[in-house]
Amino acid sequence: MHTKKLAEKVVIVTGGGQGVGLGVARALADDGANLVLTGRTEAKLTRAADELRDLGAQVLVVPGDTRNRADAVRTVELTVERFDRVDALVNNAQSSSPGVPLESVTDEDWRTTLESGLYGTLYFMQAVLPRMKLQGRGAIINFASRTGIEGLKGFGAYAAAKEGIRGLSRVAAREWGAHGITVNVICPAALTPAADAYLEANPQERTRYLSEIALGRFGDPQRDIGRAVAFLCSEDANFITGQTISVDGGQSML
Repeated sequence: MHTKKLAEKVVIVTGGGQGVGLGVARALADDGANLVLTGRTEAKLTRAADELRDLGAQVLVVPGDTRNRADAVRTVELTVERFDRVDALVNNAQSSSPGVPLESVTDEDWRTTLESGLYGTLYFMQAVLPRMKLQGRGAIINFASRTGIEGLKGFGAYAAAKEGIRGLSRVAAREWGAHGITVNVICPAALTPAADAYLEANPQERTRYLSEIALGRFGDPQRDIGRAVAFLCSEDANFITGQTISVDGGQSML
């Protein structure tokens, strides 16, 4: 019988209406968590919420844009109003324009990528902090990428945002550890509809990526990435903080 390690826990997932965010939300729901989904497209969030409720989760939908601090604050306020707690935060939302050479990155590319990812991650972390401090416990899981760690071509703005998130996460882990708050980073290799579209347009990249992955396949957003996130949200991970964990089938080995 599957033990529900996150029973009654409340987790906020940004960008939870699709892709990796939805896969993570499914894994969290399967482990017993109640969920707060936020993202820019309400229709996607609503469809995701209906699916997650069928898995037994209570779900609150809060449309918003991670680029706006006020949306982060409002999401946390509505979460506390509904559930009276915030146990974990998953900062997954990120906009980007892959395949753009560094010399061609525009101000708009730069702003959109950094504001949706790096800024949004900070805004949500700051928004949940008072409640987690009051509870004396909390788990924050942020998302980064090997594109930043290894400096992959065509990912200048994205790499900068993701490496910024890793630095931010390490500082938060040291500053907030005294309050029982853990902060960790996952670098995933997952096949989402957006990733599949990019690889469909760049078949040579699909071949190269798969050749680099020791396990010979892309990760599944729910079964592979989601379960790793669920672990970091659970009591089993209480003594893990400040770490970057590659959940990528052995594509990167640090």
